Amino acid sequence: MKTVIAHRGACGYLPEHTLPAYAMAHAMGVDYLEPDLVMTRDGVLLILHDINLAATTDVAEKFPQRRHADNIWYPADFDLAEIRQLCARERLPGRFRRDSQGFHIPTFEALLQLLTELNRLTGRRVGIYPETKHPVFHRERGLAMEEPLLAMLADFGYSRRDDPACIQSFDPDNLAYMRHTLGSELPLIQLLDQMPDNAGLDRIAGYANGIGPDKRLIEDAQRQPVNNNALVREAHERALLVHPYTFRADQLTPGDTDLEAELRRFYFDYGVDGLFCDHPDIACRIAHAHTGTAT
Repeated sequence: MKTVIAHRGACGYLPEHTLPAYAMAHAMGVDYLEPDLVMTRDGVLLILHDINLAATTDVAEKFPQRRHADNIWYPADFDLAEIRQLCARERLPGRFRRDSQGFHIPTFEALLQLLTELNRLTGRRVGIYPETKHPVFHRERGLAMEEPLLAMLADFGYSRRDDPACIQSFDPDNLAYMRHTLGSELPLIQLLDQMPDNAGLDRIAGYANGIGPDKRLIEDAQRQPVNNNALVREAHERALLVHPYTFRADQLTPGDTDLEAELRRFYFDYGVDGLFCDHPDIACRIAHAHTGTAT
């Protein structure tokens, strides 16, 4: 079965990383909800794309004096009570109106509560797929993310290899620490923005269960006959899942005219196991119709 991962919720339709966007994605039939995680000053796991509040909130208006010299408002400088004063805003142009009201930054716990209830009421088993953002930055500030993340997942019933939860990161040390030091059994996914060689894939297979490559890495390899489908094939030979990012109806791969064509190519020509999509209703229609299943 091909997997659909709702990238920051149904963020092609509602502001990313908001509870309404996640609820919409769940209703669309996705397999996983994907939040990015940062930490507040008081150690709360917060759902936010990056360590700069300015991109997706009104922090510049609410707390102008808290900006650093590098022009960044760091979540790690704010406690949860302050974060709750902020309004969440759309980040990408051409999507939901940036000045819309009523959207807020959720905690990871709030999303897990929402997911638990939606699964209970619908009888489904949609999973969770968090990404740890800048774990070294947080660790250097006394806000190490690994143990709080695993503890919260365990509190909501995610601790075993077959539980519907994956943890992803660009930081290999972050993942290896959770696997080898903390002993997590959960599937771990190494995010990639550069093409790994075979030795690199061997290293990844020593601590992770899959890779999450930029889709351009797969596309570029596919266009070279000597490397035809090399990344997917080499990953599968090491029993690694392949979940590329990010698929968007408003940011297509050059040469594509619609998202459906792009998704079909990656799912069925290139053979990826799943993918991250901003418009998950379209991905569900392609992936689940092909397999004859629905989640």
